[in-house]
Amino acid sequence: MTAAAEVTPLRPLDQFELGYAAQRRRAKFGWMIASILFFAFFAFSAWLGDFFRVTQVTLTDGSREWRWIIPAGLPRLGEFIERTLPVLRWDSLGADLAEWFWRWKVWLNLLVETVLIAFMATALGVFGGFVMSFPASRNLAPNTWVLWFSRRYLEIARTVPELVWALIFVFCFSVGPMAGVLAIGLHTAGALGKLYSEVNENIDMAPLEGVKAAGGTWFDQIRYGAVPQVMPNIISYTLLRFEINVRASSIIGYVGAGGLGQEFREALSLQEYTDLSALFLIIFVTVMVIDYGSEKLRHKVIGLEKGPAT
Repeated sequence: MTAAAEVTPLRPLDQFELGYAAQRRRAKFGWMIASILFFAFFAFSAWLGDFFRVTQVTLTDGSREWRWIIPAGLPRLGEFIERTLPVLRWDSLGADLAEWFWRWKVWLNLLVETVLIAFMATALGVFGGFVMSFPASRNLAPNTWVLWFSRRYLEIARTVPELVWALIFVFCFSVGPMAGVLAIGLHTAGALGKLYSEVNENIDMAPLEGVKAAGGTWFDQIRYGAVPQVMPNIISYTLLRFEINVRASSIIGYVGAGGLGQEFREALSLQEYTDLSALFLIIFVTVMVIDYGSEKLRHKVIGLEKGPAT
């Protein structure tokens, strides 16, 4: 007998264990390479961001020394937060609160303007993103050219920040809420269009094929086959984006596009630090209320408020 004939073949279990061990080794090697690349890019990004920079700082006695920028700057952060906190005393709490929110009437009007900017911008963005999401989906686009142009439009709309769009529209239409609505609305259309298209690409194509077999057009397939499947996710993303837009509309006023942002700019320029904390508290409460209402509305739409089945 030859030597090759005397070799005992491996059992299926042994073959599985050998294959599994080889797969584990490849997975560990892949994770090791990925981890090294991640930490290398992280360290390089931190270096570019001056996280390792050493700078001169002024000590309490007036002398100057070289210190690492992060521990040297953290006390300044605490100092800034301390300046924004008002002085509240229990025996004069009402007067202290009145002094803290001394411009509450102006801030309330601007808050209403901020929420309305966010609402109108979200409505425009939802319409644009919803319409463009279907031709921007690989499984729903009529042809390659429509897919390409739809995706490029959405990319341009969401790549440019809201502040840049706001500057452009302020230049075109002067200062005011209109520039803010257009800026946030255009950016919202790009962001939601991307999210909606990803939802569209995960739908079941069988209903659309049924509509097509019955003689339906492309629009009929979208209307009766795709929209009913994606509507719960559309509502969820829309409510989340409205909350984001409230925060965005409170900032774009910094460049003259309406809302509370102009108060932030004025408070910073005049070093009215307690006004900053008051404005932050107003926006925080507003976002919290909107988040609570959006959650309730979303649960009602998708049926989560129904009791457990008996």
